[in-house]
Amino acid sequence: MTNPFSGGLERSNVKRKSVKQLYDGGTPSLRGTIIKITLLAVLDAVTIFVAFVLFMREQWLAVAVAVVGMIIVNWLYLRRGGLPAKYLAPGVILLLAFQVYVLFFSAYTAFTNYGSYHNGDQNLAVSAIKAAGFGAVEGAPQYDVKLVQDEKQRYNFLLTDAVNGKVLVGGSAVPLTEIPACSQAISEVIATNATTVSDSECKIEILADNIAIAVSAPGYTEASQAGLTRGQTNSLAALRLYLDPNDTQGQFIKTEDLMVAVTNQEELIWNEEEKSFLRVTDGVVFNEAKDGYFRAGGTTDGEKVSDIGWRVEVGFANFEKIFTDEDLRQPLLKIISWTFVFAFLSVVTTFIAGLAIALLFNDDRMKGKRVYRALMILPYAFPAFLSAYVWRGLLDTDNGFVNNVILGGTEVPWLTEEFPARVAILLVNLWLGFPYMFLITTGALQAIPPELTESATIDGATPWQILRQIKMPLLLVSIAPLLIASFAFNFNNFTLIYLLTEGGPLDSASSGYDAGGTDILITFVYKIAFSSGGGQDYGLASAFSILIFIIVATFSLISFRRTRTLEDVN
Repeated sequence: MTNPFSGGLERSNVKRKSVKQLYDGGTPSLRGTIIKITLLAVLDAVTIFVAFVLFMREQWLAVAVAVVGMIIVNWLYLRRGGLPAKYLAPGVILLLAFQVYVLFFSAYTAFTNYGSYHNGDQNLAVSAIKAAGFGAVEGAPQYDVKLVQDEKQRYNFLLTDAVNGKVLVGGSAVPLTEIPACSQAISEVIATNATTVSDSECKIEILADNIAIAVSAPGYTEASQAGLTRGQTNSLAALRLYLDPNDTQGQFIKTEDLMVAVTNQEELIWNEEEKSFLRVTDGVVFNEAKDGYFRAGGTTDGEKVSDIGWRVEVGFANFEKIFTDEDLRQPLLKIISWTFVFAFLSVVTTFIAGLAIALLFNDDRMKGKRVYRALMILPYAFPAFLSAYVWRGLLDTDNGFVNNVILGGTEVPWLTEEFPARVAILLVNLWLGFPYMFLITTGALQAIPPELTESATIDGATPWQILRQIKMPLLLVSIAPLLIASFAFNFNNFTLIYLLTEGGPLDSASSGYDAGGTDILITFVYKIAFSSGGGQDYGLASAFSILIFIIVATFSLISFRRTRTLEDVN
């Protein structure tokens, strides 16, 4: 006797097996396996290369993350099962790399002095200071420079002192030495005012005013600078030819443009053991300080050996600077107030305009509504950055369409004075933003049951009463979150401000910071980070970014709570 339930059980077992097989990823094909192993091999090779580079730079944490990540990815894709994890892994990795890491790095930067003068570690700062720690020797001769090659095709400098009649040659592998035959030929030209040169082992070029330059010498042939790569040019420009090859802290000859060379003297001597610089001119010793500079005595108020420093953690110093630095605080209060005014008025004006047009086109008596609606959303469809540039031309004081045509030839300084510039920004933002409000309010109005308005009309309510007491409460329930999002967007509306006015006109009261009359917080932060007159300060900009996030998050949280209250009321 057969079990009547056996068929159901068999089907259930088959279903469970199929589900498990699906979860396990099925039976992989040979081609799929080869492709998977190939991709993993490429990924592993790239990861190992990156880890090696990070290892050479002593970035131990990054090396550990790269290696652990590689092991997890290989384990995940080489094992059977875990199909959901295989699909989720790329997204998680990209999320960690481009979202989480960026956020954490930005937050960490706010607690450092990272900027244009502190963009590397101490070793990089020492190299930069040493490279610039020299000065020209007063009264020392200048040399005309000619590029030559020796028998091994190595580049060298042929240096001519046309005043004293001296020719030297030197390079990275050739110590600075005089060439007597060339010096004698140059001296003859100087002494005899010759216009030609007698037979000589050196090739001499006579210029105007009885100036002679050695072009080639025995064992050296003339070379063209045109054949140099950028790397070769930079290496030659950084080359130091010491007058005494055994004294690498003495005087040396150096050229910046490969045309003229001067005698220089080391002014700063680096002591590796003590991690300090010695200034030769006065004997002052500069030690590392906590603020990422080499300073006299190693104190934060001591003289800096150079504006070049290195990145260090400064705690809450950037946040303290925001509220205590007078040069920063003075324009900041004005910028914060304008930011709130701009964001609020942008939302209010665009909402009122969008709502008014939506109410007009929602009337059944309106003919051709589809055409009009299509025309109304054109500003929304046009790229915002292009619209900003177009309006910048239209609002030009002298040649703009607005002044010359619409206003009959008046000269309103739309973009050059503070108040007109702010009005212009609000008007342009109204032009760009009302189509969005028109679309969302149209949808919200059409979602309101017509029975409500019909009942109110029968009860004798006026259109204004219907709008104020019925439509607006229901409308706000739907679009309040979008209004909050619009406020947050305009609070950080970098594109419009920067492309239309670049934050200007500049505020004459701001010292050290390029604060302008139309700058909002985000454009001011951009100037601090990338184009401030006081130098790029990424740490301070990151601190500002955190404050902006706190402000927007706090406002959004309060607004959303009020939105929920509004929903409960309705």
